[in-house]
Amino acid sequence: MNQSPDIPQPSPAERALAQCSVAMSTADALDDAIREAVAKARADLPGRATLAVVFVAGGFPDQRATLDGLSELIDADVLIGGTVEGVLAGGVERERGRAVVVWLGRFPEATVVPLALEYRQTPDGGSFVGWPADLHAGWPEDATLLLLADPFSFPVDRLINRLAEDHPGLPLVGGMLSGAAEPGRNVLALNGHTYDAGAVGVLIGGGVRVRPIVSQGCRPIGRTFVITKAEENILIGLGGRPALERLQEIYGELDESDRQLVRKSLHVGRVASEYQDRFERGDFLVRNVIGADPETGVIAVGDTLRVGQTIQFHVRDAASANADLTHLLATAAPAEPGPVGGLVFTCNGRGLRLFDTPHHDAACLQRQFSGLPTAGFFAQGEIGPIGRQNCLHGFTASIALFEQVVRTPPTDAMGSA
Repeated sequence: MNQSPDIPQPSPAERALAQCSVAMSTADALDDAIREAVAKARADLPGRATLAVVFVAGGFPDQRATLDGLSELIDADVLIGGTVEGVLAGGVERERGRAVVVWLGRFPEATVVPLALEYRQTPDGGSFVGWPADLHAGWPEDATLLLLADPFSFPVDRLINRLAEDHPGLPLVGGMLSGAAEPGRNVLALNGHTYDAGAVGVLIGGGVRVRPIVSQGCRPIGRTFVITKAEENILIGLGGRPALERLQEIYGELDESDRQLVRKSLHVGRVASEYQDRFERGDFLVRNVIGADPETGVIAVGDTLRVGQTIQFHVRDAASANADLTHLLATAAPAEPGPVGGLVFTCNGRGLRLFDTPHHDAACLQRQFSGLPTAGFFAQGEIGPIGRQNCLHGFTASIALFEQVVRTPPTDAMGSA
């Protein structure tokens, strides 16, 4: 596509910098909403975008036909998008109603590889197809995979396992589309194509670094234990004693407010990496407690457990979720110049379903990074790493912060550049 004449052109200094912009429109017609959001986002981003991300909420009529033509409206090297339940842009969250969010990023010297994946059953088992030919020569070592997936047709857990085998250490960040309640109704967009199943995304690295932040909204209670007996998802022994007996010990030490949380929102956090002297917030992969049997003393957990793993019980409420996200954003804040943009994949069980005030997750980001161009959506499952282990989460805010890679010029033998 030729360079559009109405796009502001960057100065030489701007051309070397990573920049992002975001805009939201709530116009009633989808065409109008897209054009308005695109115009606003373009005005804040000089030059052609490296990556465009578009989220469409509210179930507009004929949205697939319109999304088919998105690449004609947005001047970007790569465009991905999808239909969702609710969106966020900047410090605003819109959980219901029609809205379009357009996020643009210009990343000089970045490597951006678009992909559209589907999962197929073959005589030899399941297989992911659609990997671009560009990756046959090798995958960038410094890249992150950003992914938007259809929850009805794409087994993210299996992709996570495959990537762990083939590309260990590759961060995977994204979310499951939430725009439809039945198969075949979500729309995924990649450049000039749309899909009603599978996943779309980009492998991005080079001149831009993606910093993942995953807030599971929980806080630990009691102390850590080593699993001494377990079968699949059944927690049998902790530190040589029945698991439920250990939980009852912790329960007896809690105040009444925490006891109420144990009764209604108890979770188990499994340490993602055992190779640490101590474990802190963010080191645990948190999963639901499904139930317990007082007669046998076992606890059922929504995860596969193994003897020797370290666990700690956790609880979740609005206060814990706020403290967790605030803490992780503050401790993960990079050195200057800081992030230039962000994408947010927050659970559709958060927002006003969890917090008493609107715009919670968006506002937390803006408090930590004032004016940061962020876009996101309320997802039906969030993807992000805990330690070096990629996971599919629930009730989580998974965030990708984009930072420019600052390259130090080489020096000669005398130490001058």
